[in-house]
Amino acid sequence: MNIGIVGSGAVALASAAWLAHRGHKIKVWSPTGHNADALRDAPLTASGVLTAEVRVEVADSAAALAQDADVLLIAVIVNGHKRVMDDLIPHLRDGQTVIISSMSSLSALYLAEQTRQRNCDITVASFGTTVLTARRQSDTHVKIMTCRVALGVSSIPRQRSAAVVSLCNELFGDRFTPQDHALTSALTNINPVAHGPLALYNWTRIERGEHWPQYHYMTSMVSSAIKKLDAERIALANAFGTQVRTIEQHFAQSFSTSADNLSGIADELHASRGGPPGPTDVATRFLAEDVPFGLIFNVALGRIAGVDMSATQAIIGNASLITNRDFVAENDLLEPLNLAGETVTGLLSRVNQ
Repeated sequence: MNIGIVGSGAVALASAAWLAHRGHKIKVWSPTGHNADALRDAPLTASGVLTAEVRVEVADSAAALAQDADVLLIAVIVNGHKRVMDDLIPHLRDGQTVIISSMSSLSALYLAEQTRQRNCDITVASFGTTVLTARRQSDTHVKIMTCRVALGVSSIPRQRSAAVVSLCNELFGDRFTPQDHALTSALTNINPVAHGPLALYNWTRIERGEHWPQYHYMTSMVSSAIKKLDAERIALANAFGTQVRTIEQHFAQSFSTSADNLSGIADELHASRGGPPGPTDVATRFLAEDVPFGLIFNVALGRIAGVDMSATQAIIGNASLITNRDFVAENDLLEPLNLAGETVTGLLSRVNQ
């Protein structure tokens, strides 16, 4: 298939290498500038769980990316979802599938509703986490550290769920199962509940640019705080009539861990992997992405469903205090999705369309 990938970061390059190695024709577009230019003249190499050297094309615009694509994969941080979707929407056509990897803050619903307003019939698929974990080593080299063994995927329209599962299994290998709807995918994402406390309780390490293996510093008490946020995430899912895996189940399915508690899992991962290193930049996405598009989104859902989000709100407050940022204002999806005026029934009808 012809696959267009939005992004040139680690997950985008890892996906490009993985899919090209499986025989698909890949075109990459870097919406922030010329970060993919080196791939015009050099192959993309992958190391880690995949060793490969592949050729990919580079698109100069959203229009050029979408023109011949059967499938589009959005692999940028959620802060950029609305902007790249707005760039893509005028160039999408009936029959295309757009995969969001990974989806948060119901960006999939925004894309689906906006394209419907233009009488364009696309399918939007959502992962709650990425298929691959990776580190970008250079403009032309990516190290793929993990390919998750099991993932859920949702579909808008919902009745195309079986086709979406089949497509994703064809692209990435047999590892996908259907999720109830896009809200399930959004609440599957455990990054916000893990990253917020982990960053805040290790903030001096981040601010001083120290090297710190993040699982080693996911100590018993930090893990306890993470678990409080995770309990609120699970309560949200239950309030909307769906189920999501616990954070322990996420790690077990992603990395084959065997410990039954979060701090034990962190110890196990540190012993086996020795990393990855924690962030060393105060602009880390652990707060810049995961607070506005994860935790603040969860609080918005809590208001709709009447779920107590005290632990989540505490982390949001401390993140705003330490960074002096208005994270609520940084989420550019809440207002166009009109979540402030929603009900549980109303939102479920929209994601189940």
